[in-house]
This record gives sequence, structure tokens and C-alpha cells, in this order.
Amino acid sequence: MDFNAIREQAAKYEPDMVAFLREMIAIPSESCEEDGVIHRIEKEMKKVGFDEVKIDGMGNCIGYMGQGDRIIAFDGHSDTVGIGDRGNWKFDPYKGYENDVEIGGRGGSDQEGGIASAVYGARIMKDLGLIPEGYKIMVTATVQEEDCDGLCWQYIHNEEHVTPEFVVSTEPTDGGIYRGHRGRMEIRVDMHGISCHGSAPERGDNAIIKMAEVIENVRDLNENDDADGNEIKGLVKMLNPRYNPDHYEDARFLGRGTCTISEIFYTSPSRCAVADGCSISIDRRMTAGETFESCLEEIRNLPACRKYAKDVKVSMYTYERPSWTGLVYPTECYFPTWINKESAPHVQALVKAHEGLFGKERIGAPEAMDKRQRPLVDKWTFSTNCVSIQGRFGIPCVGFGPGAESQAHAPNEITYKQDLKTCAALYAAVPMLYVEEK
Repeated sequence: MDFNAIREQAAKYEPDMVAFLREMIAIPSESCEEDGVIHRIEKEMKKVGFDEVKIDGMGNCIGYMGQGDRIIAFDGHSDTVGIGDRGNWKFDPYKGYENDVEIGGRGGSDQEGGIASAVYGARIMKDLGLIPEGYKIMVTATVQEEDCDGLCWQYIHNEEHVTPEFVVSTEPTDGGIYRGHRGRMEIRVDMHGISCHGSAPERGDNAIIKMAEVIENVRDLNENDDADGNEIKGLVKMLNPRYNPDHYEDARFLGRGTCTISEIFYTSPSRCAVADGCSISIDRRMTAGETFESCLEEIRNLPACRKYAKDVKVSMYTYERPSWTGLVYPTECYFPTWINKESAPHVQALVKAHEGLFGKERIGAPEAMDKRQRPLVDKWTFSTNCVSIQGRFGIPCVGFGPGAESQAHAPNEITYKQDLKTCAALYAAVPMLYVEEK
């Protein structure tokens, strides 16, 4: 493989990738409102010569390069979070800016930069004849990831009947190759009470007071260790082979699970009454060896939930917001953990591509290197569409994408121009190396 030719071609396309990314940034595209940016991506795919470009019923833009029956896919999501407090931004988040090193704007790192690199990575494959015989390259610009990660791929897999051999996620990886991340789920706890006049609270049954005990238990679940004397053993227990004999090594790599109270609601006849209802949302991050059933049972078995068992309901949220096309595709808010061995063929294909193109260490713009002094092969802290691709459907995933994970959802979001061409070059080299690795 001529790695030098790949690097040269990626450098040639850098101005096109920068211009494409800046135009995507300029189009607000929060979840369920991605139609403008999806049509802009469709236009770019057609411009660079994809053999087939389509927008599916959910609104995902999918491009194919090549004609084979087997598929290698590169996934990026087109939606972004909002901008939050505009006062925290030093520049217009949609107008953005660029200098010799970086590009600023909402979506630069998370993660429209990945789409730009994937589109031009596929173009380089076509230029240099790097699509293996019998394969085609799939590039997806998916929707609703920020709202419900992986829902787009539930639709692609179940309704479009597309099953790639493996998928490269183009989410930001700070120059690393990522082989897994923790899963997550969204749990709701409802507490029933009985209202009465606030002047005589003993006549009622205050749901907020009872929920306060549950909240303390959730805090203990997150903060306690796993000592025998603890009635509530902390989530750190999953790193202990005693409690997680089959998965503790993967759990130690991915990191311990966590839980936190993210929302609280109440019902009450008035401010002069005892509350007759209280509910909380729990953001639960899951490590290897944890499932949605085990996490729900863990909450149900908290001392306060057992104490108020007849008044407590523990459940999982359902997501059912319509996409920009109007499609409602309901799913439970469960996003499974996934992990691969470093020796897996699809992981090694990226490792060998990186070694051939750039060496064995992470690279990046000098301004980025303070955050890149880590192993080349690592894992994400946050969640991606891989929760469905591999977590639900068992399609192997691996991550390599431009930008920095720390920039995700932050004001003054930036990405690095060098990363765009680095990723496009690596993507172009991967398919042939994967076939050789197999």
C-alpha cells in the first residue's frame, strides 16, 4: 500500500474538507431538526462522486462508494446539541471561525468533522483504487444521536436491512483508536404519596420526603466502596472479580459504572399542601457485566425502595420524538455497553493503517498534544451510535475521529484542521488492510 500517496491525497482535499465542515457548522442542526444539514451532506456526497446517495425514512443520509455486496461502514451523526448560554461563547457558534490550525463552531468536534473526513476518505479510496473487490463503502450521516444514541442504526439495521461487516465511528477520539465504551440507560423512579393541608402534614404521606431517602441511597450506590459492611455496595464492585467474575477485566478497562440524579419532578395540589407525587430521573452509566435488568433490580433493591415498595415504581424511559421527516420510531432508553479485544481484525486494521501512515503514537496539532499523551488504543468516556451497532446487533465497531472528546457539548467548541486530513487518510487505508488482516 502506498501510504505516501494516501497522505498526499488527503492533504490535497484538506481545503475541501474545511469548507464543507464550515458550511455544516453554519446550519443549525439540533436533534430532530437536521433537515438542512442532511441535504447539505447529500449535495457533497454527490459532488465527490458517490455511486449511490439516499435519504432514508428516518432522515439519515447514506452514501455508497463501490459496487460490492459486502459493506464496510463509516458512521457520523449530523445532529448537534444546542448552544446553551450564548454569553459563554466568545464567537458566533454558527458563523464560527478558522485560523491556520483550528476551526471553531458548534459541531466541529461533535461531530460534523467526522462526516467531512469520512466523505473525503471514501473519495480517496475511489481515487487510489482502495476499495477491496466485492466490497462497497458506506458513509452515514445519521440523525437524533444526541437525543437517543443508536436509534438511527436501529432503523438502518431493522428497516433498511443493512448489516456491515464492521463500522468505524467517526466520533472524536483525540488521535486515538477506541475499542469500546460504557453503556448507559435512563431510569425513572416514581413515588406515590397522599396530599393533605400543609398546616397538618401528619395527615398526609409526603412523597418528596420519601423520595429523599431514595436519593440518598442512589448517592451511596455511586459513592460507596464494596466493603462487606456496606448495606449498599457501590458500583465499583463490578471491578472486583468477586462480584463480576466473567467481565471484571473489561470493566477495569472501560471504567466503573456511575449513577446520578439528573431530574426531579413533583405533584402537589398547592404550595400549601403535602406533595402527593415525586419522581426522579437517574442517568446510569454501565460497565461490562451490567445489563438493564440488573440496573433496574439494583434500584428496586435499595433500602428506601424496599421500605416504600407499595408506593414505588422503577422503570426505564421510552424515547418517541419524531425525526425531522415526521417518523416516530419508539425505543426504550437503553444503550448497551460494547467492547472488542485489541487483537480483533477490524481494530488491527486501524492500528496498522495508523502505523503505516503516522507511526505508533497519537499525533495532532501541537495545541492538541497535551491531551494526547495516552495509549494509541483506548476507549471513549461518552456514548456513541455503537451502542446499537455492536451493543444491540453485534456488528463490530471501532472508533477514530477528528477533534477532541472534551470539546463535545462545550461552549467555544473547536476542532483541528490537521485531524480532518489525518482521519481521511486513515479511513482510506483501512478497508484493504482489514481484508488482509482477515
